[in-house]
Amino acid sequence: MVTQSAGILLYRLDGGGGVSAFVAHMGGPYWASKDEGAWSVPKGELEDGEETLDAAKREFREELGVAPPEADYAELGTFAYSSGKRVTVFVADGAGFEAEGFVFGEFEMEWPPRSGRTASFPEVDRAEWMPLDRARERVVKGQRPAFDRLAELLSAADT
Repeated sequence: MVTQSAGILLYRLDGGGGVSAFVAHMGGPYWASKDEGAWSVPKGELEDGEETLDAAKREFREELGVAPPEADYAELGTFAYSSGKRVTVFVADGAGFEAEGFVFGEFEMEWPPRSGRTASFPEVDRAEWMPLDRARERVVKGQRPAFDRLAELLSAADT
């Protein structure tokens, strides 16, 4: 069965005509020393019967400990990872959303592997605004088409 996730990609226009995206660095021991390909839009799996946008907003709140901004959300598309996992990304103008006050959600896993011990780790360990092109380089490969699509839509809106 294909895993279905939903997430939120916030963007904002910078004063000089640039665009920034809000992304989160994945938590846990596997991602701790990685940067490129270790960032993501706040996202997570849908629960049974849950609407996709509702799941995206719930996951944003669970991962960051803050509510997603009140905004007009539009479905950017559904993007497939090489693993087969699919993530539906919603986009919104995040102007005014400050990257602060986070209380990161946690998950448990056996660590170190095969030790029989369980440890708790943050789902994400930091989140920040960064230029759209830089964010695209840093997110996991399966999400890069979402950033490309956002750039296309913003470019078309400029013309």
